Amino acid sequence: MIRVYIVAASALARSGIENLLAGRGVSIVGSGSSLAALGEQALDAQADALVLHVPNGNSDSLAEALANSQLTSEVTVAVLLDQPQAGLVSGLLRAGVRAILPTQITREQLLAALNAAIAGLVVFDSAEVSSWIPDPALTSAPAGELAEPLTPREREVLQMLASGLANKEIAAKLSISDHTAKFHVASILGKLGASTRTEAVAIGIRRGLVLL
Repeated sequence: MIRVYIVAASALARSGIENLLAGRGVSIVGSGSSLAALGEQALDAQADALVLHVPNGNSDSLAEALANSQLTSEVTVAVLLDQPQAGLVSGLLRAGVRAILPTQITREQLLAALNAAIAGLVVFDSAEVSSWIPDPALTSAPAGELAEPLTPREREVLQMLASGLANKEIAAKLSISDHTAKFHVASILGKLGASTRTEAVAIGIRRGLVLL
């Protein structure tokens, strides 16, 4: 039996997800209208998975909100998106989301995705994956220019990495959580194509992103 907590702004959407999952080896242990108002409810309900519905226009800062909540370190999170986009998908993955699926999903697909995500796999809808992978011939950036530029906060964090600060020290200086600092570092590594913090700093220096 999978214990599922549902978050959706619309009562109709919550009801729809409940109907998809009801009576299929799933126990709905609670529901809420927003991630911000969730608090510890999903954890208190001992949910195995959190199903989060995100309608059009409500995806701004979703990845960072999830990172700040630290929910993904405690429970398997599956996100249902009306319009999955490559930039948002990569941010959600860095925040620890295990399943990214379209809202138009069948009962069997959603159940299979939840089981796979709870087992430790990352799940996508096969019909959407190709649209998230850019064509190199169309998206190649000029030398010295990043395909996805660092945000002002990420440049600030990169400068702190160059100073040798650890995630906890970065978090303290910026008055953010350790998890959010880790999220920013992971995002920087991804955008720079670096596998380590040292490599990210080296690339940042070469690109003029780090002041010496």
